[in-house]
Amino acid sequence: MTTAAIIVAAGRGTRAGGDVPKQWRPLAGRRVADWTLDAFRNQVEHIVLVLSEEDTQAWDEFSQTDLILASGGNDRAGSVRNGLAALSGFGVTRVLIHDVARPCVTPRIIQDVLSALDVHSATAPGLPVTDALWVGEDAVVTGTQDRSQLFAAQTPQGFHYEAIVAAHAAHPGNAADDVEVARAAGVNVVIVPGDADNIKITRPEDFARAERIMGIDMDVRLGNGYDVHRFGDGDHVILCGVKIPHDRGLQGHSDADVGMHAVTDAIYGALAQGDIGQHFPPSDPQWKGAASEIFLRHAVELSRQMGYRISNVDCTLVCEYPKIGPHAEAMREEMARILKLKPDQVSVKATTSERLGFTGRSEGIASLATACLVKA
Repeated sequence: MTTAAIIVAAGRGTRAGGDVPKQWRPLAGRRVADWTLDAFRNQVEHIVLVLSEEDTQAWDEFSQTDLILASGGNDRAGSVRNGLAALSGFGVTRVLIHDVARPCVTPRIIQDVLSALDVHSATAPGLPVTDALWVGEDAVVTGTQDRSQLFAAQTPQGFHYEAIVAAHAAHPGNAADDVEVARAAGVNVVIVPGDADNIKITRPEDFARAERIMGIDMDVRLGNGYDVHRFGDGDHVILCGVKIPHDRGLQGHSDADVGMHAVTDAIYGALAQGDIGQHFPPSDPQWKGAASEIFLRHAVELSRQMGYRISNVDCTLVCEYPKIGPHAEAMREEMARILKLKPDQVSVKATTSERLGFTGRSEGIASLATACLVKA
């Protein structure tokens, strides 16, 4: 399955005040749109940013990135249709449609919507309405509204791609959101739990509220990892997931990938969850010769379960041979794939120990790593 996100950012947002549309206004040191886009990076394969033709600076800026750009329509539905059309030919099977003015969306909501799409054609987050609802006229309460079956709609709203394309093609327009479009086409939409912090910036005071939300539980963690493996018989080594021909191999209970072990321990360390040996005891024969990717994937999943996202990792390999430079880029790409990060969030570099110590005598390879985790 290939998943894409459409970020609808062509509106003018006049109710939010300011001299520029709300998506380009600063929020906690960055623009609203920057926060929103980052929330979907590493969660989907493609991101479409729907822009107004008036936002020429944004077109110039984002045309230099890997984003797919689409022009805004006459209304929100038109903008979404243009975004869907921009994905034609990319083999997309699922699509998330999100308001750019919801910068506080969490990985949990995104993943919940994606998980629901595994078994349903359409899904969206919603919050049960808990406040009493009044009907009023001229600032006077004229009645009440039953709230027992009411939900406050949020985004991202997720759909099977072909289903929502067909629904938009058949809809006359003027829909409140894409759920309304889908339902008009007979598509059942399943509600997943929303989040009270997933606010839509609409009024001037919402900027301050969003900044307060972003400041809640600001938890940044650093972890360090260190590993060593000695040389033994063999004709290759595996470092950061890449097989490198060498006249000796590294000895270890698993595949002895010293770089991946150090990064894995750095993630465990940031989570205060021990080390590889505690999760995968070397005394257990099932891990003999195991690929170290198993360990790293476990650490990545554990960080997600504990509510953290990995911001970046830095790995240093200490050895005289083999030479790391020719393989460093492949190592970064392989580690990024497993970590579900972009390559520019992964550093792999090497140094020698000036022929001092066991690494200097080419008796083995050491690795040091640092991982930064941020509360999601």
